[in-house]
Amino acid sequence: MTVKKFNILDIATADFAFECFGSTLNELFENAALAMAEIMTDTTKVKPKHSLKFSLKADDLKALMFDFLSEILFLKDTKGMVFSKFDVKIREGKPCMLNCELSGEKWDRNKHEIRTEVKAATYHMMQIEQKNGRWRAQVVIDT
Repeated sequence: MTVKKFNILDIATADFAFECFGSTLNELFENAALAMAEIMTDTTKVKPKHSLKFSLKADDLKALMFDFLSEILFLKDTKGMVFSKFDVKIREGKPCMLNCELSGEKWDRNKHEIRTEVKAATYHMMQIEQKNGRWRAQVVIDT
């Protein structure tokens, strides 16, 4: 049985919204990154040729999600890359800690379509919750 990773939502008029799911926090954050990447391009055409790593800490899970998606956008813009694979490890606590290894390749206009240019992650309508043993997040991104 295939478990749904994310849905695009029609709740933000000028922006994109999505909800993502995971059986763990790690999987939830990986699927949030994948949803944002899919809004930008077709990730099935992005080969995981090059890897980058980063670490973050934040006071809570919403701040961690905001910082996580913002860091991916920063790396996309400064490295000129598109990403398709995300390996996330989270330690809950005060502060929450995140380690990420993301993989992708240099953006190639002949290979990678531009679906939507994502400008920023936002806190607007952000939700992160655990229910019945599954994690769910709702995120709005500025396009």
